[in-house]
Amino acid sequence: MTELRCRRTETPEADTEEDERRREPGVRTAHVNGPVSTEEEEVVEADGADQQKDGGEVKEEEEAQHKQEEAHRPESSARRSKMSAASVFLQRLVRVFFGSLAAVACGMLYAVYLSMYHDRKFWFSSRQELEREITFQEGSGLYYYYYKHMLKAPSFERGFYELTLDNKTVSGQTINVVERLSLYPELITSFIYRVTSSQDLVEPIYFYIGAVFGLQAVYVTALFVCSWVMSGTWVAGMLAVAWYVINRPDTTKVDHAIPLRDNWALPYFSCQVAALTGFLTNNISSATEMFCYLTMSATTLTFLLVWEHSHYVLFIQGLCLFLLDSFDLVPPRKMADIHKVYLSSLFLAYLFQFQNPTLLSSPLLSLLIGSVLARYFQQKMKMGPLVARVMKLFLHFYLVFTTGITFSYLVKKLVPVSESDFVLKFLEMKFGLNTTTDFVTNFLLCQESFQTPGQDLFLRLTQASVLPFYLLVLAICLLSTLQTIYRRLSGQPMKTNLRLEDGRIGEQPEVIYHVFHTLLFGGLALLFDGMKYLWTPYVCMFTAFGVCSPELWMTVFKWLKLKSIHPVVLSLILSTAVPTIIGFSLWREYCPRVIAELSDLQEFYDTDTVELISWIRSQAPAAAVFAGSPQLLGAVKLCSGSAVTSLPLYSDIDLLRRTEDTYQVYAMRSAEDVYKILTSQKTNYVIVEESICNELSLNKGCRIKDLLDIANGHVVYDKGEIYSFSKHGRFCQEIKLNYSPYTNYFTRVFWNRSYHVYKVNSVISFQY
Repeated sequence: MTELRCRRTETPEADTEEDERRREPGVRTAHVNGPVSTEEEEVVEADGADQQKDGGEVKEEEEAQHKQEEAHRPESSARRSKMSAASVFLQRLVRVFFGSLAAVACGMLYAVYLSMYHDRKFWFSSRQELEREITFQEGSGLYYYYYKHMLKAPSFERGFYELTLDNKTVSGQTINVVERLSLYPELITSFIYRVTSSQDLVEPIYFYIGAVFGLQAVYVTALFVCSWVMSGTWVAGMLAVAWYVINRPDTTKVDHAIPLRDNWALPYFSCQVAALTGFLTNNISSATEMFCYLTMSATTLTFLLVWEHSHYVLFIQGLCLFLLDSFDLVPPRKMADIHKVYLSSLFLAYLFQFQNPTLLSSPLLSLLIGSVLARYFQQKMKMGPLVARVMKLFLHFYLVFTTGITFSYLVKKLVPVSESDFVLKFLEMKFGLNTTTDFVTNFLLCQESFQTPGQDLFLRLTQASVLPFYLLVLAICLLSTLQTIYRRLSGQPMKTNLRLEDGRIGEQPEVIYHVFHTLLFGGLALLFDGMKYLWTPYVCMFTAFGVCSPELWMTVFKWLKLKSIHPVVLSLILSTAVPTIIGFSLWREYCPRVIAELSDLQEFYDTDTVELISWIRSQAPAAAVFAGSPQLLGAVKLCSGSAVTSLPLYSDIDLLRRTEDTYQVYAMRSAEDVYKILTSQKTNYVIVEESICNELSLNKGCRIKDLLDIANGHVVYDKGEIYSFSKHGRFCQEIKLNYSPYTNYFTRVFWNRSYHVYKVNSVISFQY
């Protein structure tokens, strides 16, 4: 809460004026009584002489008393200042204590809520081990397999060595799965499980999901702290957490795919953003600044290690900081420290990820190199009149991006990176600059994460009341930020000691950063649906900060030149009343829904998949290789340990090409062609899924069989319609008819409503 104090200034001049006012009544009385006679004057003079003597004595006594008071005044003022400082420190300590308690409580309650919801949704505690593992959807169970592998290994060192030279995952290949799949979360979790001797206390699967839910608690706690630091009140943190939980379908994927990399990585990114927010804040102590710097360094490195896409996210963050530096909105010393964090984290991540060439050609490193070189050549960029600075600014942008692109080009020539050219090709297709028949490109474009979000997202955010307030807060902060940028380009200094009465929320560096942050990530969220998991949590945090910030309301009143009501008082009232009303309405509407989610028993039981995995475990040889869709192969690898032809990893181009070959069972190809493809991958069994073979979808061009027909040239365009045509029937449908030549190459060994398993014959039998 903001306190207003008014102190009366005590000075020696004020005491002198007060003494003069004391003597004035006697003088006034003499003038009021009018003129006096001579005798009266003599009497008055005689009395005056006596009074002068008495007055001299009184004056001496007053002077002595005044000197004594002045002697005691420094001691009393020092004592009062000490008491005032102690009271302020005590108030701050109490505020920090209760705010920290609220932040930790919110995180713990959210983790408990996730655990209870997960158990209710999947009946997790009453399932067998196989049924529990199948609940890891979207192929995410593959990561849990390596956690189990580390626990079964005779030692941690032995298990780590086997993962770096793994020839039992992808058929015909020896790969480093620690590098390929970013398995540091599983390595660290299995190491902690070993050294803490948790085998007798908790099952491995509960320890694993407990670690993920614990990180989600850290996630919401970091959002709480970030909103608290920016607004000055922990009420904003509670409101941010409430909005995050209410909009859970658009803020996290932990509900259904626990082991996914982003569920491990985004909590660290949230901590990094919170530390960066504190680091950018003006007038913080050196100890607090050092703590934020160390936290930012540790979380940035961890974020790079646990997620293969993290350097792209940090590149967007780097662009925000680059704009802050270009407009001279943050001290150069702090920007140099942030650059050190990025460069050191990239270097260490490059070493820990076994010299991963992707980090060398990452856009983040190119941006850092370009900005450092441009700053060296433009040391006087932030000097001069408005027009000159604007021209220098455009030249600075040109130098940075030209240098960065040149550096990236040279690195790609020296260290070939397979996915770099593919990313550019993918972006061309996404923005409609080109067309292609390539299966992998079209397959990724059809993934839900890469498609444009629907109106349902914005409708849900509006119903939860977060989107309208977000637009209001963003508009105010953005306009104030633009004013600050104009003042800086005009040569005016930034105020570091802002008061509430100033009404300049756009002069706070941490607020400006979050304005750029939410704009850039929001723009990407409008293009890619998967980016909403990086944007929506910070929408909740940013909106909560805005409605709880007196500075934001004061900025509005400063623009409106409000005089009828004191703007400071009104801003304090609104910063308390508005979040209170919002919190009460959210509690009334959504609290019963959250409780109902925990009380409702949901049914999730995939009988067909359980039958398939049970058959593989009991009937298939241990050394068998299976082909199928990547999501299904992730479950097969997890539950049986068998080798597979591909993995559910969409950032690896080689694996995506192998996936395209495996998917040919759903194309219009001959039995001989499919047989040759599968035997080249050393496949023993191929799994045909009914859901893919007979897929019915409104988005016809994104079905797997449609993408294959386009890539294989088996389509005919007629009046805007696409028709599939080939001299061969669709393999997945023809093989079920059980006639030659399909029976010559394949033998059906298992089937149910969802899956058909065919053995790839090692010896071709010609039956007619």
